[in-house]
Amino acid sequence: MKAQPVLTDEQEIESFLDSVKFDSQGLVPAVVQDAAGGEVLMVAWMNRESLRRSLESGRTWFYSRSRQCLWPKGETSGNYQYIREVYCDCDGDTLLFKVEQVGAACHQGTRSCFSHVAGTTPSASGSPEIITGLYALLGERRKTLPEGSYTASLFRKGIDRIVQKVGEEAVEVVIAGKNRDREELIEETADLVYHLLVLLVECGVTPEDICAKLAERRR
Repeated sequence: MKAQPVLTDEQEIESFLDSVKFDSQGLVPAVVQDAAGGEVLMVAWMNRESLRRSLESGRTWFYSRSRQCLWPKGETSGNYQYIREVYCDCDGDTLLFKVEQVGAACHQGTRSCFSHVAGTTPSASGSPEIITGLYALLGERRKTLPEGSYTASLFRKGIDRIVQKVGEEAVEVVIAGKNRDREELIEETADLVYHLLVLLVECGVTPEDICAKLAERRR
């Protein structure tokens, strides 16, 4: 992932900034959403300058009301947010950023600042968020290499061991499919997807890159 300016023309930037309705304190709420899975990651505040820096840098900048200063997301944690799309609501007083999130969005170390409280319990199975969430977690494992982690051990051993595991799991999927063993096929496919994600992290390829290629083939 890399940061790319959202807007490059100064007049366009000024025009957009002028269209936003900042409150009496010069602030506007910004909702941050995962660009791939749609998960709401966090809500923070922006002033005119932090919004400008976000547009120019391609990474989110916010305004801290408690510290009364600008802060770039990921400054200390490395959990950057790379902006892919920006929306403004119909009243012009709320912003929506669709981002590629590196690691956890929440300061407590979770993917999202929001946790389920009531209503239908979300199911992890079948949700695209499980892929993006797992990819982010694997990225963290590669960065921190915690002791006792199987994932970290794969990254320590390098690309040869990782591709070996992908090959082994692919064979297991073939065998399960050939035997028409439904439960075994589910389990072995999950193993294969996990190891494929490890390989993608190691090679700097994102799930969004794969989705984009699949979208091309659907045309």
